[in-house]
Amino acid sequence: MKDAISSALADFFFEYETPRQVLVRSKRVGIVCRLIQLGVLAYIIGWVFIYEKGYQIEDTAIGSVLTKMKGVGYTNVSGQERLWDVADYVFPEQGDASFVVMTNYIITAGQRQAKCPELQDGKQRCTSDSDCEEGRYKRTGNGHMTGKCVNQTETCEVFAWCPVEDDRKIPEPPLLMAAENYTLFIKNSITFPQFEVVRSNLVEGVDSKYLKKCLYHEKNDPLCPIFKLGDIVKLSGFTFQEIAVEGGAIGILIDWICNLDYSLRHCKPKYYFHGLYGKAGEADKARTSLGYNFRHAKYYTEDRVEKRTLMKVFGIRFNVIVRGLARKFDIIPTLTAIGSGVGIFGVATVICDLVLLYLLPKRDFYKNMKFKSTTMEEEVNGCASPEGDLNLADVTTKDTAPVKE
Repeated sequence: MKDAISSALADFFFEYETPRQVLVRSKRVGIVCRLIQLGVLAYIIGWVFIYEKGYQIEDTAIGSVLTKMKGVGYTNVSGQERLWDVADYVFPEQGDASFVVMTNYIITAGQRQAKCPELQDGKQRCTSDSDCEEGRYKRTGNGHMTGKCVNQTETCEVFAWCPVEDDRKIPEPPLLMAAENYTLFIKNSITFPQFEVVRSNLVEGVDSKYLKKCLYHEKNDPLCPIFKLGDIVKLSGFTFQEIAVEGGAIGILIDWICNLDYSLRHCKPKYYFHGLYGKAGEADKARTSLGYNFRHAKYYTEDRVEKRTLMKVFGIRFNVIVRGLARKFDIIPTLTAIGSGVGIFGVATVICDLVLLYLLPKRDFYKNMKFKSTTMEEEVNGCASPEGDLNLADVTTKDTAPVKE
């Protein structure tokens, strides 16, 4: 055991291995090697450099969005005429990147806090006062029960904003179909901090004169930042009249893909529109929570009594999303890509060695030609090496042996 350990340690510390090159003249192996090298070269040029832009560094954008709506709507409900402008139908009104445009509504006017019967919708029915536990609140109710069952309506009496809202019937067609012709102006600014580049979607050629007459069109005016709501809905895959009844959500994507190796004027945005929920053509009425709605109240005082006008608003929620990616040449990723590519060329050698040593009929012959080991000190031609202590026989020989199949 001691001798074996000593021998292993001696082999480890006092032996040196160096590759032995063997020239094999084989059409099959040569073609395999060149095909693999050609594939590696195509991968480096086509995928790494052309498709993945491996010679460039990347930076993502930081952006801000301002929005502004324009347009007016007119309604005449039960003889009550009303004009709706931006301050009435946009929520919130500050011009955020996420906002709602009202397309339909249900108004409950003159509400005040008092006692009144619940809505006769079948959910709040009662036959006696015992069915209306005082102080209890039902999740589907409108207020706290007083403990009394109203015989005329067969519903529980509640302390709530009275009269309670009746939203069982949604107006159809939608009351604000005029919203289809409203216009949306989007102002977007982005910066790529790593490259110290700042851009706006009001690019070269988009000036005040152009903005007065342009309207976004995929082909004719792809850079115009003014959009017709009806066009946005259509491009997202919806029909305006259908989505306007109960509302929905649409995403507006501003996409910046910039190659800063070219002139900065080529860095321009592209606009994409996506229906986020309430799928286009969806006719499954069994699904719950279709559309988009919320409640909005306006409070006032009349005869020293606080009152309110409650509106259940159905609308289209727009979310403006900014995505930006810039690339620029840099020597470090370029050298890294080249170095990794050169390293991959070694795959061809490994595969060809496996074919030679394990698959071909003459694999034993190739093994003897490729591997050579020395076990004793020899003098070559009877002469000591110039270094004195190191003989040439102590170094693994490097032969080139042409071998034919």
